Amino acid sequence: MGLKRRIYCAFSEFSHSEPIEYTEFYYLCTDYILLTMKLLKKVLYCAIATLCFASCGQTNSPTHDLTQYVNPYIGTGGHGHVFLGANVPFGFVQLGPTEPTRGWDWCSGYHYSDSVLVGFGHTHLSGTGIGDLGDIALLPMSRADQDSVSFSHKNETVTPGYYVLQLQDPNVKVELTATTRAGFHRYTFAQGSDAFFKLDLKQGIGWDHVKDCKFTQESETIITGYRHSEGWAKDQQIFFAAEFSQPVKQVAGDDSVSVWQLAATDSPVLVKVGLSAVSVENAKANLKAEIPAWDFDGTVTAARKAWNDELGKILIETSDETQRRIFYTALFHSMTAPSTFSDCNGDYRGADGKVHKGDFTNYTTLSLWDTYRAAMPLMTLIHPEKMKDMGRTFTQIYKEQGKLPIWHLVGNETDCMVGNPGIIVLADLVLKGFVENKEEAFQAMKASAMLDERGMNLLKQYGYLPCELDPTFETVAKGLEYAIADDGIAKVAKLLGHEDDYNYFHNRSQLYRKHFDPGTGFMRGLTAEGKFRVPFDPFHAVHRQDDYTEGNAWQYAWLVPHDVHGLVDCFGSEERFVSKLDSLFIVTGDMGAEASPDISGLIGQYAHGNEPSHHIIYMYNYIGQPWKAADLLRQTLLTMYKDDYDGLSGNEDVGQMSAWYILTSLGLYQVEPSGGKFVFGSPIFDKATLQVGNGKTLVIEAQGNSSTNKYIQQVTFNGKPYTKSFIDFKELQEGGNLVFTMGDKPSDFGTAKEDRP
Repeated sequence: MGLKRRIYCAFSEFSHSEPIEYTEFYYLCTDYILLTMKLLKKVLYCAIATLCFASCGQTNSPTHDLTQYVNPYIGTGGHGHVFLGANVPFGFVQLGPTEPTRGWDWCSGYHYSDSVLVGFGHTHLSGTGIGDLGDIALLPMSRADQDSVSFSHKNETVTPGYYVLQLQDPNVKVELTATTRAGFHRYTFAQGSDAFFKLDLKQGIGWDHVKDCKFTQESETIITGYRHSEGWAKDQQIFFAAEFSQPVKQVAGDDSVSVWQLAATDSPVLVKVGLSAVSVENAKANLKAEIPAWDFDGTVTAARKAWNDELGKILIETSDETQRRIFYTALFHSMTAPSTFSDCNGDYRGADGKVHKGDFTNYTTLSLWDTYRAAMPLMTLIHPEKMKDMGRTFTQIYKEQGKLPIWHLVGNETDCMVGNPGIIVLADLVLKGFVENKEEAFQAMKASAMLDERGMNLLKQYGYLPCELDPTFETVAKGLEYAIADDGIAKVAKLLGHEDDYNYFHNRSQLYRKHFDPGTGFMRGLTAEGKFRVPFDPFHAVHRQDDYTEGNAWQYAWLVPHDVHGLVDCFGSEERFVSKLDSLFIVTGDMGAEASPDISGLIGQYAHGNEPSHHIIYMYNYIGQPWKAADLLRQTLLTMYKDDYDGLSGNEDVGQMSAWYILTSLGLYQVEPSGGKFVFGSPIFDKATLQVGNGKTLVIEAQGNSSTNKYIQQVTFNGKPYTKSFIDFKELQEGGNLVFTMGDKPSDFGTAKEDRP
């Protein structure tokens, strides 16, 4: 008996499917054998290519699967507040598990310490200090009255764009993937078991409440509806269209929480869910455009490719596998937000609550107080193709709400945090050449900076914010942040030739000098009479009820990233400045029980777990002591980031914590928020290749690099000696070869005054 005949007989005996004729089976078998031979050939080719690749000493290539180095659990424990689930870069949909809200550490809807799920929601935040979203949640159940399910992390697997969980009750394998505007579910129930789904339009993360919600069963397999809620985002509207691969029947519930029973469980149940902030019709259109077929595995593959395309914008070479995982996880986390907030047809819900149509990608989840420091500068470096639309987003928000964004969430201005961070980011985009209509952007910045709100009326009257006259406290932090934004406006005004505006906003950018107390060396609250507030304790902090935002006087002494040399002048000499700066990293004191939990990741009083500290170490370059920065940067990189669920020293803050790691590990950091100067630090990777747009490549090498060889000895750029301890964005944008020669002892590199930033 021939091989094919024997296979046919075996197939016929054990198969439970409909019988087929031998002739039909013969050709089917032949096709499979040919297919198998082709697959074996491909496997052999890939194996040979892999061996050749390894023998060349390379660590990554553009076609390499970089997602294998991502550990999505980093930051899901501790105070990281990181989203876990399935999404694609900068997607509107973040589809993943949602747990019961049990406190501050559940802001993303998930914390590693928990083992109970209430649903799989389609929107989540990542790394925020306030919770919201969790919209349109599905939960598989074994009975109609089940409210939640228990799970174990040992049965959970997550890779970029793909989430898998095996539940015990119900006995079902949950698989999730996503596109930009749609989620895709696959549920494999135990055969013959009862199978129910809960569709929860009431449930969010726990910080919002539903104002209105409704669903409509349009057919046996299609359910559409909306959820209108109020929380951190005051007017959140999400519309959905869910399509099941088999008929479903409602057996319980109402418009907010309904229970649906499946007809059978003899094959996996697929559910496609499209979202829109505009309408049900747009949700349907988004679903049709992004998941037209029932190809779940194909969607997973597409999501993985999307992540590889973006992760491949930076290829690193290193023998340290832990740092490789931390790096690519950080790069992965940096692209959860900003999130796309326009539909496939260009429609989006504006900051005025109205529907607009644009010829650009509109973005939301703009945590700008956090991200203006590193996350947005990183985007300008490796995602330049998105920056034109980012600038359009900002100017459109200005047109719709009368001011530039501060903390924008699903089209809503939350006014969260202090200062005018949207001005800072837009100024940076203008100065880097990403904004076509510079005059329009300037007018938006100027108008936003003159509004009599959030203490600005007091600032315009007194030249600072008197601490006893502002009922919302935090006057030092507000004033310093306003000064940073005003510096950005002044630079754009100078670029455009607006001399009077330049002088006005430059003078306002010097506000920090009024808060500086030369007697103590700290920034202090000022009364309307111009006297420093007393009593004064530089360590003590009361969350939201003192002069600082999520910090104390030690951390806020340095919040002058736009004018470091001006701050040095305040101290009277470089010697006094550096003495105070040295002491920051060794002093300890009692911050008090009412201090913000965000003040974390401490080295002395340097708080790496929160954003106002992130530029401070690089200040050593400004006074010609870059070796001190190298010591502290290496310490921070190696102690504040871990390959572990409790792997972040503070909130991820929508990509900022990760972006600091990415840039610093490469040896670069933009200290001055609007202007484009990148200061050198201490690179930890042997080589990094960055795709910086327009087909250009920036290669950064650290020759002789090691744990002890952490000090820059000399630098070349495009083969020529380079003596400065900083480099302009425009030079990086053009690509080239930046080579650091590293050594185990401090050198005189970057110490001359003409070589300092």
